[in-house]
Amino acid sequence: MTRAAARPVVRVEHGAARVEPDLVAREAPLTVDLRSGADGAAQTAGILMRTPGDDVDLVRGWLFTERLIGGVGDIVSIDGPGEEGTPDAERVIVTVADSVNLDHVLRHRSLTPTSACGLCGRVAIDRLDAGGAAAVSPAGADSRWPSSLIAGLPAALLTAQTVFAATGGLHAAGLFDDTGGIQFVREDIGRHNAVDKVIGAALGAGRLPDECPILVVSGRVAFEIVQKAAVAGHRAVVAVGAPSDLAIDAARSAGLTLVGFARDGRFNVYARAERIAAGAPVPAA
Repeated sequence: MTRAAARPVVRVEHGAARVEPDLVAREAPLTVDLRSGADGAAQTAGILMRTPGDDVDLVRGWLFTERLIGGVGDIVSIDGPGEEGTPDAERVIVTVADSVNLDHVLRHRSLTPTSACGLCGRVAIDRLDAGGAAAVSPAGADSRWPSSLIAGLPAALLTAQTVFAATGGLHAAGLFDDTGGIQFVREDIGRHNAVDKVIGAALGAGRLPDECPILVVSGRVAFEIVQKAAVAGHRAVVAVGAPSDLAIDAARSAGLTLVGFARDGRFNVYARAERIAAGAPVPAA
């Protein structure tokens, strides 16, 4: 599916105006229906506003990070979306294992998640707590990364942002290994969608959590990004932008290293700074 669309734009430079075509990021709805068993009735779990492309990764990651499923084994199949221009181009049907309680899952979804809000679609925010997610495993507790490695991750992510290079309008999320090697990159108009896509890709490949310990995002870090990272078992979140206070608290609760303002060789560490530099000062809670 195409991820960018051409639209006319009026460019104004030094008082002179001209009309030119411009590439902009696409945004379209994707209806996610769930059913139990091949003969079960499909029920709508939500409508995701997303940039088309990597939709199976998005749905897989969204179901997992929202805790609607416990793992990839709970998914029997994902059918769709169909070919662009067909009625099924904006719909997927997920068949889940009989062990998934669909009535319970669907009772906690009531709104339409938008590309701007990762918490939309949840009935109550009091269901959310990073402390309830899987904390960093003992195997990952002793992770150490040179500061030079952390500083270089945003630039490495940027080089892989192909649609952003064409449109300037997409967020990106990337998963890196302990040596700073890039493993997966996904883009979307919604920053939380990009995270769901990249987690869904790694989940489908059987690479979570230890092979992809570091999540890098191109924008700011709000609570839901830390929540998703904690559920997926990542050990660090590195962001080009700023974290919120709730994101910092959630990272500390989940044992995640949280880095913000990573740009131009500089960054701030808001949680678990000892993983990046031996003897680094640790901010007070």
